[in-house]
Amino acid sequence: MDYLLTEEQVMIRDLARKIAVEKIAPVAAEYDEKEEFPWPIIKILAEADLCGVYIEEKYGGMGGGAMELCLVTEELSRACGGIAISFAATALGTYPIILFGNDAQKQKYLPDIASGKRLAAFGLTEAGAGSDAGAIATTARKEGDHYILNGTKQWITNGGEAEVYTVVAMTDRAKGARGASTFIVEKGTPGFDFGKKEKKLGIRASATRELVFNECKVPKENLLGREGMGFIVAMHTFDKSRPGVAAQAVGIAQGALDHAVKYSRERKQFGKPISGFQGIQFMLADMATELEAARALTYAVARMVDSGAKDVAKESAMAKLFASDTAMKVTTDAVQVLGGYGYMRDYPVEKYMRDAKITQIYEGTNQIQRSIIAMELIKERLR
Repeated sequence: MDYLLTEEQVMIRDLARKIAVEKIAPVAAEYDEKEEFPWPIIKILAEADLCGVYIEEKYGGMGGGAMELCLVTEELSRACGGIAISFAATALGTYPIILFGNDAQKQKYLPDIASGKRLAAFGLTEAGAGSDAGAIATTARKEGDHYILNGTKQWITNGGEAEVYTVVAMTDRAKGARGASTFIVEKGTPGFDFGKKEKKLGIRASATRELVFNECKVPKENLLGREGMGFIVAMHTFDKSRPGVAAQAVGIAQGALDHAVKYSRERKQFGKPISGFQGIQFMLADMATELEAARALTYAVARMVDSGAKDVAKESAMAKLFASDTAMKVTTDAVQVLGGYGYMRDYPVEKYMRDAKITQIYEGTNQIQRSIIAMELIKERLR
């Protein structure tokens, strides 16, 4: 379909696709097998000026927004979801600074992130606080010109590799979710350490670690917004970033479909390619149709975000929900099209299926997305 991309958006998409095809696809299986962080690919993305596509020009970025971020994330994910999320997770960690940072904070951190010199990460999830952000146990107490952080964040993408972390901690536990605040914490800050690198089902090229804070001393200038705004920062960040997860899901699904179509043309049974059998044709048709619907919704929501719309919670949740469910179905069907070969690690589709699963889980499970959508619908009906 023609999504009426601008000339610059087409250029960005094509550049990301070129890198995906020439630099990522040939090494995707190796990075997955070795579970190595893709620093050489990050360097290539930085040299191509893609790390700052969603950051304002005055801070060294390309001046794009959610749409440009989605285009790059989709194309990279088409080759490898694990390598792509190493890029996209930096945007998740950067959005709180973009949305709530003052000019001094933006001047300090955004140029290095835009240039690819520094990666970022977002620290919200804990062992007992995933969907229930009000259950955060990490604390931040004010002492003079600093906040002292104590606690542990779990399953943080880019953990240990990123140098800039936006971290949500409780400054007033008595207020529940309204007592949370967000801080910028730099790697190397005394009292800030990392847990072991997690071994995962999919997106194995990305790094997932605990963030451990033990009397970690953070300057008060690193508070984002005001005390008590942590939950607001997190929710507004997710509203802007969830189309990026949807784009990752779309890219993973597209990569799996590409391989399934190619295989169906080459594999012969009963004297002809299996693409000639109606059962396979119907599967491919459904996969392609559902995928295109997911892409259309993702792009529409990304454009809505970039338009400055104030309330995009429902639409962002819809995009993330629909695209990730579609990715899981498309990748599972791709394995089915390849049959026994699809189940073997010599072929790439089993990796696409493993990578797709996490898109239904992180940045809010799909059950939480359905709750968000339903609550927004109910509120609309009550107005």
